[in-house]
Amino acid sequence: MGGEATCTPYRGQLGKQANCQVVVTLSIANHHASLPIAYRLYLPQEWINDRSRRAKAHVPRAIRFKTKPQIALEQIRAALLAGVAPGVVLMDASYGSNSILRQALTELGLCYVAAIVSSVKVRPMRKDNPKPPRVSVEALALSLPKHAWRTITWREGTNERLQSRFARVRVRVAPIRGEARFAEETLLIEWPKGEAAPTKFWLATVDRNMSFRGLVDLAKLRWRIERDYHDLKQEIGLGHYEGRGWSGFHHHGTLSIAAYGFLISERERIPPSAPHSAAWIEKSAVPSGYRPRGAPDPAATPRSQLDRHDPSPVGRRDCHNPSQVPVLRPPISAEPATEFMMQ
Repeated sequence: MGGEATCTPYRGQLGKQANCQVVVTLSIANHHASLPIAYRLYLPQEWINDRSRRAKAHVPRAIRFKTKPQIALEQIRAALLAGVAPGVVLMDASYGSNSILRQALTELGLCYVAAIVSSVKVRPMRKDNPKPPRVSVEALALSLPKHAWRTITWREGTNERLQSRFARVRVRVAPIRGEARFAEETLLIEWPKGEAAPTKFWLATVDRNMSFRGLVDLAKLRWRIERDYHDLKQEIGLGHYEGRGWSGFHHHGTLSIAAYGFLISERERIPPSAPHSAAWIEKSAVPSGYRPRGAPDPAATPRSQLDRHDPSPVGRRDCHNPSQVPVLRPPISAEPATEFMMQ
């Protein structure tokens, strides 16, 4: 899941401060493609409480203020009720750092790999110390010995294999209050060579016996969603909406996502982009007695003077009958025909 656009008033792409729209989305993804299945505009508290703004934008009365993690949790619950097959929930740091959201996912029976900020506090699980000191994940990463780090390659990039240094530690999240309710989970840390400090952190509740590379590959799967969102915005026009209406915004998003879903389904049928070869087209059975037009009667003998039956008249035209010869007739009306164009 992720929030599209930016939550700050400064837009890097524009190089200036500007208004922007923040959308909470839920996508289904694998290594080949991803597609949003929930798309909801986030409205800040001041917007929700402004009746004049709501009226101009035609915001439904039922819409009340909810934080982005609350909207995301609603989307996940709705997807489960709709029968979407449950999988591992991937979250960026703006959602993954929310302990309430992570706890709610656990209560729903879902596993997650959640990116978190470096200031999240944890207690590392150690056999020789039942209650180790509470530290930030960044401080814990800096204290790890050299042998705790492994160089892992997780996929092929555009020009070369993607690899970096990672470490994983069993921890228990330790906020100031209520830390007893948090179970053990895996802290995944990335510290690329050449960097002065670790750059990324994840909390994961997947099977602790999952391979190290498998865990890294799962955490890095968000690249697939980010790439597809780039295509959605640039190629399909998801980010081109310039209106100010609630219904129009979601209508535009729905049509853009539907169009992208169609393109994904078509792309998967065409090699070499497809993970499998395209489906074979089965040839229709030739009906019995079929004879190509103009072909001689198969019952004829090698010597025509010995034929006892005339050639089959099927598909032939009597040239002596003028009524059977096509004639170019003049148009009934001299008025030009009407053309229909859809754009």
